[in-house]
Amino acid sequence: MSRVTESKFILTNLARLRLVKVLHTGVWAFLVAAILLVLYSGLTNTITGYTWLASGLVVMEGLLLVIFKSHCPLTLVARKYSRSTKDNFDIFLPEWLARYNKLIFTTIYIVAMLLVGYRLLG
Repeated sequence: MSRVTESKFILTNLARLRLVKVLHTGVWAFLVAAILLVLYSGLTNTITGYTWLASGLVVMEGLLLVIFKSHCPLTLVARKYSRSTKDNFDIFLPEWLARYNKLIFTTIYIVAMLLVGYRLLG
């Protein structure tokens, strides 16, 4: 392969960052859906295996955040490709949502689990 042909396959830092942002946004959306499923289960008293699966995935993400000192591993990967100090440099979210993401969705998850617990005891 010639040097010109090889250069077509080299991703720039911007392209790599965009790739990480797409992946990070997809993972974020999946985990938000899991949190909302747990909330829905608690609100409607329809607790199923999917409720527990979703809850387990959220807990696993929480453990990852603890292991990586409150940073998503994808944020650490994205940091290699950007020097931005914005809260949303690594994900396609509005900056305010990226900044308060953990607070907002941890609160929703705790409320959801309290509702599930209430339904199980009631």
